[in-house]
Amino acid sequence: MTFAWPHLLWLLLAVPLVVVVYVMLLRRKRKSALKYASLMLIRDAQGAGRFRRHAPPLLFLAALILMIVAVARPAAVVTLPSAHETVILAMDVSGSMRATDVKPSRIVAAQEAARGFVADQPKTTRIGVVSFAATASVVQSPTHSREDILGAIERFQLQRGTAIGSGILVSLKTIFPDAEFDLRSFNPRRDAAKAAAKDAAKAIDGTPGKETPKAVAPGSYLAAAIILLTDGQTTTGPDPIEAARMAADRGVRVYTVGVGTTSGEIIGAEGWSMRVRLDEESLKTIANVTRGEYFYAGNAVDLQKIYKNLNTKLFFEQKETEITSLFAAAAAVLALLSATLSLLWFNRIL
Repeated sequence: MTFAWPHLLWLLLAVPLVVVVYVMLLRRKRKSALKYASLMLIRDAQGAGRFRRHAPPLLFLAALILMIVAVARPAAVVTLPSAHETVILAMDVSGSMRATDVKPSRIVAAQEAARGFVADQPKTTRIGVVSFAATASVVQSPTHSREDILGAIERFQLQRGTAIGSGILVSLKTIFPDAEFDLRSFNPRRDAAKAAAKDAAKAIDGTPGKETPKAVAPGSYLAAAIILLTDGQTTTGPDPIEAARMAADRGVRVYTVGVGTTSGEIIGAEGWSMRVRLDEESLKTIANVTRGEYFYAGNAVDLQKIYKNLNTKLFFEQKETEITSLFAAAAAVLALLSATLSLLWFNRIL
């Protein structure tokens, strides 16, 4: 827990003084009670039992402590519902997904897990599907129709090559249709030079150049998220780390799922063979850059659990929130309870 005004916590030093004053008042009360000859009068003066005598003041003391803490404006990390209106499933359909180290195969396990994920989503969430191999394409634009989404997942066709960067950029384009993303190999100097030349040409023609959107805090865009599932290493297309930085500049989180074994498996077809390995470091970097999270699925059961966990990650987020109102409300309830008990038992407020 943190405090916006921690210096006000020094007021808590007054609590022991309040306790001392209360004890002194009790002693004075006992001394005055001894003046009466009747033991009944002494008992009435001291109250009806220790619990009743001390309960209201203790409740009021607790209310005082809570109120002082509230004045210091406490904040804590709490779990709150988020509002991801769009989720993009970016799924690897490269040839290595036919490997069987994840039973019955990587692609079949991925499809089954994706179907379960789609079924668990709120009806208000739009889901889009992007597939990528050597290139990436939108196989289903974001929609509320679960039948269309499941149909797109069923129609996956395995192809050669793995362009993880293209998968990220096409997913971004799906979220921001009006934005411009270079789907070729990423080259910052070349792209910056081209953009500058285009703006200069428009300036000469008298046409204002298109403003480049300002970067926002990574992970701050809560209306959409990308779930990237892959089993291999990038073999072509844009640099996936640079693509991740573009997603981060837009505030979009990318949750990466690595499926397969880290040792890899040898697959082959039509006279060729190769060992396909999972590039965990790249996937972890993509997730870290975008403030997402990386998950490793070594088998089909793990993959199912990951998608279940992603439901919580996407629709409930932890954020630091000021909780002054909670402390103030608790203090008010305790103070009211203290006064009520004192009136009921002693016909007075404290």
